[in-house]
Amino acid sequence: MQPAVPTPRGPLSSALFRHWSGGSPLPVSALSPRVDALTDDDLHLALWSCYELHYRGFAGVDDRMEWDPATIAFRTSLEAAFEEALRDEHRSEATPTDPVVALRVIATWAGPPLARTIEEHGGRAELAEFAIHRSAYQLKEADPHTWGIPRLAGPGRAAMIEIQADEYGDGEPGQAHAELFARAMAELGLCPTFGYYVDHLPGVTLATDNLVSLFGLNRRLRGALVGHLALFEMCSVGPMTRYLAAARRVGGLPALEHFYAVHVEVDAHHARLALDEMVGPMVEADPALAPDVIFGAAALSRVERRFARHVLDAWDDGRSSLCDAAASEPTTAAGATPGSTSELVGVA
Repeated sequence: MQPAVPTPRGPLSSALFRHWSGGSPLPVSALSPRVDALTDDDLHLALWSCYELHYRGFAGVDDRMEWDPATIAFRTSLEAAFEEALRDEHRSEATPTDPVVALRVIATWAGPPLARTIEEHGGRAELAEFAIHRSAYQLKEADPHTWGIPRLAGPGRAAMIEIQADEYGDGEPGQAHAELFARAMAELGLCPTFGYYVDHLPGVTLATDNLVSLFGLNRRLRGALVGHLALFEMCSVGPMTRYLAAARRVGGLPALEHFYAVHVEVDAHHARLALDEMVGPMVEADPALAPDVIFGAAALSRVERRFARHVLDAWDDGRSSLCDAAASEPTTAAGATPGSTSELVGVA
């Protein structure tokens, strides 16, 4: 089922959606220099929508728009601004030059304590709000990383394929992680249809999903995709364990518990597999990938840091972290003191 075209949020998304409906031509360069390309709502909605043409598409939008020259040119201008901002940020923070060493260092970077806050203070409302944020990625979990398989070669590719096979439930119908997440959303009283909540996702959330599509859909960034996947697997177990503890404490959420428990179980193996059998052999076979492997991992850590800070700041203020107050219940985590402590950045 294809999602509906989102509600536009500004000149970029408005122009894009008008073009898709047969309206005015798209400007190739329409970015204001005042736009924050790391978090802007309008930019990231427009970019996310361009990327989604390569996944499920949208109801009422001709599938041929996937390769429409004007849409591709427009997308290129948006992702160029996003990538430039990410690389500027990356240049400002030194990392080791060996990718295996760098990934181990990046995995220790501290970030806002979102997982810990949910574990200790989150209720059903926080779990539901967090699930809405993650729905843009989790309901198509694994798909963006799979773009890397035909673009990579050598011994490290076998490890990537093993990781991806697990993400898709190892071929067992109904056991793909995206399907497990859909059942968990339904259990929380949420709509499990892909794209249903996109109008409620702020730019800082969409940026987390746009990052992996940026890497996956550009062959030149295949090294960054490898770094993204590796860090994702390396840093998954800690946060997933905390979310699992929260689901068990709240109770009555067996599907949500199962989703998190599956990740705790498989990602411990994936962490070793990703670093030792995927990144190491891939970079050894193609040393030119090394700088982007590091960039992809570091960029993931930074976008997740911004996302976590956004959510915690909103909850600390007693408001929803979603656009238009999508959550129906107050979302302040009782007793939470966001920003008072730090934890390793959870990227799962």
